[in-house]
Amino acid sequence: MYRRSAAAAVLLAAALTLTACSSDGDGRSDEAAEPKPPAASSVPDPADATGTPPSPGAKPTGPVLPDAKLTPKTGSFTDKEKKYLSGRVPEKMDPAAFLQTGQESCQRVERTAKRDKDAATGAVITGEIPDATNAINHLCPEQKPILAAAEKGFPDGTRPAPAQGTYRALTTQGTACTWQVKGKDGAVLASGPETPPKPGDKITAAIPAGAAEFTSTGCYAWIPA
Repeated sequence: MYRRSAAAAVLLAAALTLTACSSDGDGRSDEAAEPKPPAASSVPDPADATGTPPSPGAKPTGPVLPDAKLTPKTGSFTDKEKKYLSGRVPEKMDPAAFLQTGQESCQRVERTAKRDKDAATGAVITGEIPDATNAINHLCPEQKPILAAAEKGFPDGTRPAPAQGTYRALTTQGTACTWQVKGKDGAVLASGPETPPKPGDKITAAIPAGAAEFTSTGCYAWIPA
């Protein structure tokens, strides 16, 4: 009887030992403690990536669509739209998307010119309206007076060998507008304004003959006065 009880106790102790070995510190089994594989990470599909289209104003650096393939998915392009697109649409780009930028540029020029022709001219000079020259020439020729004025002007910054004449700044809030003209020897030939300008003041700059450099800051753009 005693031997059977002792044997049973030994078996029970062995069973408890095995159970302890198969559990972790929290009393969970190895199977429960086994880490689950990480969830699959979401990898973007290259087909979903949308590249930034090249600027319509920039000259294409690669193959372009031949004129025969300048067709929209629906409808057709007008003659002036085809002339705007000819030789300029990258091979893998939708010509309709390229055209849209030009149309939007025309709309911006028109809207701005209705409110303030100087502002429209300045936006063309500074490049704020992308591809304005091509857009106006081909898509909205009625805005050519704005383009003609812009072609005679130049943006804020440094301009080497400026033409002699009097120029007007295209800024209506030019309280920070300053300009300076230097000669070939680096000497200052003229500068301005003579007095601090107030909002709404017209600011002009007189560039003498023989000027080597004209520099301005805070003046936006300049056109002949």
